[in-house]
Amino acid sequence: MYSMVIDFHTHIFPRHKGSAILSDLSNRSDISHYTNGSLESLLQSMKQAGIEISLVSRITTHPKQVISVNQWLHKCIREGIRPMAAIHPDIPDLDAYMGTLKDLGFKGIKFHPDYQGFYVDDRKMYPVYEAAQALQLPVLFHAGLDRGLPPPVHATPRRLLIVHQQFPDLTMIAAHMGGEDNYDDTKTYLLGTDVYLDTAFVLRIMEKDALAHFFSKHPIERFLFGTDSPFTDQSTELNYFLDLPFLTQDAKDKILGQNAADLLNL
Repeated sequence: MYSMVIDFHTHIFPRHKGSAILSDLSNRSDISHYTNGSLESLLQSMKQAGIEISLVSRITTHPKQVISVNQWLHKCIREGIRPMAAIHPDIPDLDAYMGTLKDLGFKGIKFHPDYQGFYVDDRKMYPVYEAAQALQLPVLFHAGLDRGLPPPVHATPRRLLIVHQQFPDLTMIAAHMGGEDNYDDTKTYLLGTDVYLDTAFVLRIMEKDALAHFFSKHPIERFLFGTDSPFTDQSTELNYFLDLPFLTQDAKDKILGQNAADLLNL
């Protein structure tokens, strides 16, 4: 049995910003939060849930924010915490900077195309994908609906498939099981491919029949357990996953930790 549990999708914020960020998100999206968004509260949540490692991320909406945000994320590295880097496509010296991030221990890159204002298959993103592919840095995309933002959706399953076809050696993770409210398109475009899907936020929202279909039609090795903490409770998400009746113990062990450990060499 593989005992390590890895939460591939969490968020943390600086203490002086967390309250305002969470309040704004709650007002715009009607989404609750279950910690105060700080590193310390995530560590406490992990301890209560029995989660050994969390991948943490923030996003940047301007290239001038990239260096300071990543410096802050790097300071958060400790036992059980691994950061995903923030990248903006307009930063100078892209290849060199991303190489530095990998050397510093960042485990991948996180994008939120809706907030960052690009479609995932926009050619201006290709240099970023090329660099990430060359460096073997996984890329985690927010996919599908964002409850706090108006349409359009910038990372649909169809657009993600285009990127996958253009960069077949790029490790791509489509968050929220390919995208909240985009499940039919995920069935059409992503199931059966090498694109990873994470369970963040939508695990208890999706109908169980739809979940069972996803898990039966997509490689088990391409699923990653994620919670989207602080926007869900880690203990609740983990217990719900453990109770799913249509997954074997071996499949659960892979999704909960082994797949992420293999992917990130943990």
